[in-house]
Amino acid sequence: MAFESSFKAIDNTLHHDDGCSTALDYVEQSSWVLFLKYLDDLELTREQAAELEDKAYTRIISGEYQWHEWAMPLDANGEYDRARALVGDDLIDFVNKRLFPYLQGFKERFDVDTIEYKVGVIFTEIKNKISSGYNLRDVIERIDELKFQTADNRHEMTQIYEDRLRQMGNAGRNGGEYYTPRPLIRTIVKSVNPQVGETVYDGACGSAGFLCEAYSYMHAKPGLTSSEEEVLQTKTFYGKELKGLAYIIAMMNMILHGVQSPNIVRTNTLSENLANIQPSDQKDVVLANPPFGGSEREEVQQNFPIKSSETAYMFLQHFIKMMKAGGRAGIVIKNTFLSNGDATAFRRKLLDECNLHTVLDLPSGVFTGAGVKTVVLFFTKGEPTQKIWYYQVDKHFTKTQPMTEADLADFLAKQKTREDSEYSWTIDASELGDDLDLSVKNPHKVEEVDERTPQEVFDNILSLGCEAGEIMDTIQEEFWKDDIDDVFGFVDEDSDDYIIHHRFTEEEKAEYNALLDRADELDDKVFDASPEEQKRIRRESFKLYAKAEDLVNKYKKDDESSEEDEA
Repeated sequence: MAFESSFKAIDNTLHHDDGCSTALDYVEQSSWVLFLKYLDDLELTREQAAELEDKAYTRIISGEYQWHEWAMPLDANGEYDRARALVGDDLIDFVNKRLFPYLQGFKERFDVDTIEYKVGVIFTEIKNKISSGYNLRDVIERIDELKFQTADNRHEMTQIYEDRLRQMGNAGRNGGEYYTPRPLIRTIVKSVNPQVGETVYDGACGSAGFLCEAYSYMHAKPGLTSSEEEVLQTKTFYGKELKGLAYIIAMMNMILHGVQSPNIVRTNTLSENLANIQPSDQKDVVLANPPFGGSEREEVQQNFPIKSSETAYMFLQHFIKMMKAGGRAGIVIKNTFLSNGDATAFRRKLLDECNLHTVLDLPSGVFTGAGVKTVVLFFTKGEPTQKIWYYQVDKHFTKTQPMTEADLADFLAKQKTREDSEYSWTIDASELGDDLDLSVKNPHKVEEVDERTPQEVFDNILSLGCEAGEIMDTIQEEFWKDDIDDVFGFVDEDSDDYIIHHRFTEEEKAEYNALLDRADELDDKVFDASPEEQKRIRRESFKLYAKAEDLVNKYKKDDESSEEDEA
């Protein structure tokens, strides 16, 4: 795949640049170059379409700032003109002092709902970190080889770009806060089933994975009209994001996926008072994986009817408020929400105000490196919960064997009828206790109960420990017998083990083992002895260990004496 090999080469180039030190930098810096090349190809396509219709087309980026002027200048024959291509300090100066200020100016010159304004926002937030103009030239030339003028080109590019976002998410804690595996996102989108004409919202959008997948899902509708396409482009997808890098990646990600004017705002969603949210602000569909485990200042907590320092609980209240009556949601949340005492009030609000019809239970390996278990809550606003259908994904996922859409196909199939199976069941909300415990308890699985007493468990542990010790002694003896330590290229002739196995006479070995056996016997008597007797036993045991150690040290002293003689 051209895109994959190109990105690997770009990462290798940036790895050797002083301005880029992490995988997050590689993604960020290659993204703005990729974005400008994509934009140029998009404009070229629009120019050609306008020419066929005998219409004029005004470029978004014009003059010396066009890709084929500053990045890849062309000669009269349309070939790359290396003689005109900026390189080294000249290239860095042009990018930092002219190109970026020009693009940043779009924010001042164009309306908020235009792609030009979004371009201005992106280049106001992002900065060029590539310090070497030679490295930047290499990145530009590699990205110029990529083409985005066909649907297949764009599909391949977005697939590889999503994989880079996954790598960014695994590169560090900050990146991981805004990446959700795409197979899970696609399954959630399919389950919620957003329709053209409905609005879709993610108040913790990160790299805009949910919004991009929702667009792809809705855009794939057969027979989409031009007016429906216009609605998808400008009046459907809304997001909010606090983190700077995530915000600009989200903007570029949506444009690269085909949404030319993303409605994404950089803000702290939780700083908005719920009382100020108006019906006109509410959306039809909410898709999100809000951050959990964080905390907010006390003044931010005052924005919510139910107070909590847990960010996930605040986001849940926000999402319910942001939903229209009849609105639908698919929300990823840590599974402790289902049972923790500090979440009881939030569960009550959810069950009273919404129909929590489905809980998808996920294993811990879904989120690479996170080490937590999560669930997906599917609910509809405007009616209380009566019955909850659970589905448990009973499979282990790892970094090398991640979750795929096929792993969730059975969930989607069974959810349509809320089918009961080995891994799915339904509970009645009216039978919940006062704590509203929603824990995942599969009634079809019989849990094995360990009926052993604590003493029996303890005795078994001791037995296993002794057995393991005997096995290790046998292995060690075989190692010493065969001089296996020579395999590793060294022999520590001053170690206790070497002295015991290679220097002791048979009589010394017997004496050494007898001393240790007697010491072990005394140690076994300590637990049943009186305090005074314990002191006596420990003194005797210490003397035996000391005698055994003296036998070993005798040879070490001999070594030291011989070394002194040699000196």
